[in-house]
Amino acid sequence: MSTEQMAKRNGGCLCGAVRYEINGSLPKVGYCHCEQCRKTSGHYVAATAVDIDDLNMTEDAGLTWYESSKTAKRGFCKICGSSIFWAPAHGKYMGVMAGPIDSPTGLSSREHIYTSDASDYYEITDGLPQFKQNHPDLWEDNDA
Repeated sequence: MSTEQMAKRNGGCLCGAVRYEINGSLPKVGYCHCEQCRKTSGHYVAATAVDIDDLNMTEDAGLTWYESSKTAKRGFCKICGSSIFWAPAHGKYMGVMAGPIDSPTGLSSREHIYTSDASDYYEITDGLPQFKQNHPDLWEDNDA
């Protein structure tokens, strides 16, 4: 994983029924414009990833999961609706939405994926690399 500075970070949902600690490095934030991400978040998703062993749930009373495809499920708060996690079936890491991470995050941005699915009400003009589909090494490329 291409990682940002190692630091302890906390995060959680809007109502507090889901809280977590991250004790490890995180990759730069990737932006996903696929239809599923747009529909579950209300816009495109900004996410990073964490090694499963570096994620500690401190409150999970509100956490529920939706199997959005055969390859992944999405974790959100069943009370306030906050989108929090994206868990690939391979289990190598946990996708973590960047918005619920408490500030200051210390993170920076990396790239846009699934730009071919982007909606028509916005333009991607930040100068970051863009991929029409998935970037296969999004969380595993050590040079970015």
